[in-house]
Amino acid sequence: MVYFSGFVGLLLILTAEARIGNSSESSFCTESRECLLYDSVCKNDDYEVRHYDSVKWVSTDEECYFMDKATYTAFGRLFKYITGSNEAGVKIEEKKRLWQSSVFTLSFLLPSDYQMTPPQPTDESVYFTETPDMNVYVRSYGGWMMSLTSSVNSMLLKRDLDKVQATYNKDYHYAVGYDSPMKILNRHNEVWYMVEGEPVCPTSS
Repeated sequence: MVYFSGFVGLLLILTAEARIGNSSESSFCTESRECLLYDSVCKNDDYEVRHYDSVKWVSTDEECYFMDKATYTAFGRLFKYITGSNEAGVKIEEKKRLWQSSVFTLSFLLPSDYQMTPPQPTDESVYFTETPDMNVYVRSYGGWMMSLTSSVNSMLLKRDLDKVQATYNKDYHYAVGYDSPMKILNRHNEVWYMVEGEPVCPTSS
């Protein structure tokens, strides 16, 4: 599982233990041994509200006009890290295997064995981040996560949230992908906005 943040500047807080579990507990996170688990707060036809515990990621930044190119460059750095380019020389990949210039942050979820003590990167542009304990508004979509599809789904989620006067952090969003480039069918992507205050999730009419 990877995520993109459209803008850099996330200040993340370390907490005790991330909620990461077997991928069999997820209906769409199927290509990795472990997945980031969540509690569903509420759901309607337009979006879902989820609660995630704090979790640690390995991350890198890339400034680019298009998410697609940023993905390619940033992915290479993180792939090197999880395949042994770290101070411990360990391979931490799992067994089963995002129009103006912006800074994109690409992150890989660290498996549970490495949440507390991940090996240090040897590339200074690779670093660790931690998403806080949070509620997020989620819009899911299929196909390929590219600049256009991510932007369209981000706009649609914002429209739905503004329609119900939900409060959320508009400074950045997460573009979340669950599938490897090799998977062709039944792909699953998401857009997340962080909830501010109480979640708003009216029943669809």
